[in-house]
Amino acid sequence: MPDMILMEAEEKMTKSIESFEHELAQVRTGRANPAILDSVFVNYYGCPTQLKQMASISTPEANQLYIKPFDKSSLKDIQVAISAANLGLNPQGDGVGIRIVLPAMTEERRRDLVKVVGHVSEEGKVAIRNIRRDANDSLKKLELPEDEEKGYLEDVQKLTDSYIEKIEKIAKAKSEELMNI
Repeated sequence: MPDMILMEAEEKMTKSIESFEHELAQVRTGRANPAILDSVFVNYYGCPTQLKQMASISTPEANQLYIKPFDKSSLKDIQVAISAANLGLNPQGDGVGIRIVLPAMTEERRRDLVKVVGHVSEEGKVAIRNIRRDANDSLKKLELPEDEEKGYLEDVQKLTDSYIEKIEKIAKAKSEELMNI
């Protein structure tokens, strides 16, 4: 039973890391990345639809995104949704698709984005610590012998430390990427 709690905690921590990486993918670097638009939902025939489900998104140049909708009648709705998403992007339609030119990042904007990365990484660490707390509570409810319980609690702590270290490495790499562009 304690081994199942450890396995479940590790699985949840892995999912937290994946969620953290997904959040970081939406933080804009100087290069165009279609993941920037993952949070954009378009009102498509009265139903909110994720942009990537209704259009192909490509990067023709390093600082440019090109969105080609599968249904050309939705072109205007896509432009409105991108503008309303408050991503700081200026979509320009050309009749067939939408071109988004990403402005060059200033030093100040990079520093702001590094702060955002720090905030997102702290949220990831909190999620990992919450999983640790839940696992520790579950282990304590089992009423194991004291020394056995202590061993399992140490295992949970080692697991937590390793996942927090992963988050720190990923956040450091993203921060360096932001500052070195």
